[in-house]
Amino acid sequence: MPAYPRLLQPLDLGFVTLANRIVMGSMHVGLEARPDGMGRLAAFYAERARGGAALIVTGGFSPDAAGNLGPHAAQMSGTADRDRHRAIPRAVHDAGGRVLLQILHAGRYGAHPGCVAPSALKSPISPFAPRELSGPEIERTLDDYARAAQLAREAGYDGVEIMGSEGYLISQFLALRTNRRADEWGGPIGNRMRFALETVRRTRAAAGADFIIMFRVSALDLVEGGLDGTEVLALARALETAGATLLNTGIGWHEARIPTIAQAVPRGAFAWATRRLKEAVAIPVVASNRINAPEIAEAILARGDADLVSLARALLADAEFANKAKAGDRAAINICIACNQACLDHLFSGRSASCLVNPRAGRETQLVYAPAATRKRVAVVGGGPAGMICAAIAAERGHQTVLFEQAEELGGQFNLAGKVPGKQEFAESVAYYAERLRRAGVKTLLGRAAAAPELAVFDEVVLATGIVPRRPDIPGIGHRKVVSYADLLAGRVQAGERVAILGAGGIGFDVALYLLDRAGRAPLESAAFNAHWGIDAAISTAGGLMPARKGAAPAHRITLLKRSTTPFGDTLGKTTGWVHRAELARNGVELIKGVAYRRIDDEGLHIVVEGKEQCIPADTIVVCAGQEPRRELAAALEALGKPVHLIGGAKLAAELDAKRAMREGAELASSL
Repeated sequence: MPAYPRLLQPLDLGFVTLANRIVMGSMHVGLEARPDGMGRLAAFYAERARGGAALIVTGGFSPDAAGNLGPHAAQMSGTADRDRHRAIPRAVHDAGGRVLLQILHAGRYGAHPGCVAPSALKSPISPFAPRELSGPEIERTLDDYARAAQLAREAGYDGVEIMGSEGYLISQFLALRTNRRADEWGGPIGNRMRFALETVRRTRAAAGADFIIMFRVSALDLVEGGLDGTEVLALARALETAGATLLNTGIGWHEARIPTIAQAVPRGAFAWATRRLKEAVAIPVVASNRINAPEIAEAILARGDADLVSLARALLADAEFANKAKAGDRAAINICIACNQACLDHLFSGRSASCLVNPRAGRETQLVYAPAATRKRVAVVGGGPAGMICAAIAAERGHQTVLFEQAEELGGQFNLAGKVPGKQEFAESVAYYAERLRRAGVKTLLGRAAAAPELAVFDEVVLATGIVPRRPDIPGIGHRKVVSYADLLAGRVQAGERVAILGAGGIGFDVALYLLDRAGRAPLESAAFNAHWGIDAAISTAGGLMPARKGAAPAHRITLLKRSTTPFGDTLGKTTGWVHRAELARNGVELIKGVAYRRIDDEGLHIVVEGKEQCIPADTIVVCAGQEPRRELAAALEALGKPVHLIGGAKLAAELDAKRAMREGAELASSL
């Protein structure tokens, strides 16, 4: 019997059968509008199809120019677009999969001056105010959806997904928050649903009966003025009648102030919302958001919360997810840690998406792990993220590889990160790469500090020795109340009631969150998460919002300080930083910037801010003031005439950057 029988069960849609219940959910990759984008996307999706995903959904393509997400066109609106797209379904079909084109009209989320919306209401996350669509323009837009579906069929796609959630155009028609129209497209919910239903009806008429139409419906808006639960269910039933084949679920608008896919969100946290839809319709329903492991997916299906599961970032992290699940090989799955650093953060800064724990994602035609032409003896010093990925890939390519790690366990800084609330997923990466090292035959020497003479006999030496925390030159820095963030997170020291944190970069925020944690560093369950963030599980209110639960007073009174005068959290991730700032604010953490440190003594931390001296009383002062690279071995090896490769923190330690470290490890290993 397979390890995950429900996940691997085929699904008959009447005119086509899906091989299993795994859908690769839509995710923009940042290649959609690039000149070489179609070829790279074809390779990207084909790799996931070979990996066993039954159904793949592309990133969003607009049905017309007004619906583009940005100034660069990513459309399916003409025959030239159709012909450009042919490479994607051809590659996916050759790999044994099926693929849908997502049709997405950005509406007021369009980051360009030509954006349009049901009403001329500017989004809080867009720099442009939209123009209100006229009645004839609405009709033309609906015809454009149908035309896009017809072109998708001609290009070879198996169907389309109509993006009707997350706050894009269709959501904007549905919600009173964004629809203030007084005509037949606004007002009562029946009118506001009309645009969504017409997209399905016209798409079905244009594309035919044997064509998958998956509609992504917002199961939970999480914004004021959003749909309530009764309206969501009425919409779902009407979409089924209109001709949808499947209902996929979206959670939250992009402007919602509740996390939906960040690390703070429990695994499978919103499956309960999907279950409400499944119980209301007869067509298959897809669960989404923070489903990153086969056992989570299996449990959702076993409970009857959904018929299929949508994995997006999980298939960035491991293109072979489905095949490994089929083999029952859970230990071989590279689990998405929901960091967003190389995927969503890249996209929101205009870069193409990749994956922190899998740097090959999105670079399938560029980062190739081919067998080595010459087998070498390779030494990798340091068993943190950079060292582990480098050693694993080097060995898999055929090199005789030895990994030295002076600690008694692998993981390096990931082990500290895993102590921070919401970052427990980092332990998955350590376990995965440790297993990969074992299977690749890497000789791993724990508790061994490598010496230059023993390294000199190797053909290639890689220093992934990481960093040491920097101690700032402040009078009294050696005071007994001063501790390193590493000692605190590792549990070697305990913090007193009053805590001052020196440095407000990513580590400073992590330390504050660690100290504020009241859940024993265990992942929150959905019910506790809903109460914490103010989510109404009955969806009896507009958008499913309710007042957030006020928690117990934090165990520590925390002051977070930094020298610079830039906004707090400006170095945090674009899509996750606001979550951390919100947690600190709700727990009363004091933030002080523009600080000059004077001294540390029994009274506390003496500082100067805007020319005024003050003392921050503190029982514990945690130093998070940067890092220095550990590269002592480099000079010793070079003195022996042995060149070395530096990666990760050993190369650059200004700000800990696991994304860069793992990319450097993978790139170096692919070139040795």
